[in-house]
Amino acid sequence: MTSSKCKLNTEDIFSKEKIVGVECGNDRIAADLVVGADGRHSQVREQAGLPLVDLGAPIDVLWFRVSRRPGDPEATMGRFDRGSALVMLNRGDYWQCAFVIGKGSLDAIRALGLEPLRARFATALGLPAERMLEIASWDDVKLLTVQVNRLARWAREGLLCIGDAAHAMSPIGGVGINLAIQDAVAAANRLHAEFRSGPPPLAALEAVQRRRDFPTRVTQRFQVLVQTRILQRVLEGAPMKLPVAARLLGRFPLLRRIPARMIGMGVRPEHIESPAVTS
Repeated sequence: MTSSKCKLNTEDIFSKEKIVGVECGNDRIAADLVVGADGRHSQVREQAGLPLVDLGAPIDVLWFRVSRRPGDPEATMGRFDRGSALVMLNRGDYWQCAFVIGKGSLDAIRALGLEPLRARFATALGLPAERMLEIASWDDVKLLTVQVNRLARWAREGLLCIGDAAHAMSPIGGVGINLAIQDAVAAANRLHAEFRSGPPPLAALEAVQRRRDFPTRVTQRFQVLVQTRILQRVLEGAPMKLPVAARLLGRFPLLRRIPARMIGMGVRPEHIESPAVTS
């Protein structure tokens, strides 16, 4: 459910409020189960009144892109200097860039003008200053307001939230989409048999949360540690000393497979177990 004109449809059953579908304008759509997968600003979550636990985030991110040219590095990179942190993602013919700023500092940055920001980008990227002219206006710089939160309860009778609607992730590691897909697979694995006899009971929906709550918590804990102990200190210009784990990764290349697997596969990988549906 994504339209601002849609709302949850409830009815009183045995003195308990149950979600029975959605209403979009004049259309009433009945459903055995409503899945809230409408992102970090979830209308479903808000209308359902599910309690949200905010873990906080001291950073926001500016997204922009610049062209990638012969002679540029090949690999995705992160650059960390006192006062700035930036990640460059190799997208083939361009760099997708994430420039970390302090929470709520965009207005102060905009007040200084676009040219000083271009200069900061050029220094952080290690690219020629003229290439920053590709950032023609503020429309080319998008703000991602970083949130790290999760629902205390992902479900009500007739409703299950997954993905960012259940747990907004920091952009650190780029794992938000991974967890969302894994939530969907876990939900399908647990619930497909329930639909044979009718709407899945609340206990089954809560079982999905129990399955996915642990990897969500572990991943968010890691993201919060990186935000507060590394990125926030970098932005404040504090002297940086790499954690022991990071120093070990730099010394022993074999160990780099561990964070790569954690990011790529997740804390608890999910595999499709529900049967294929044939017509």
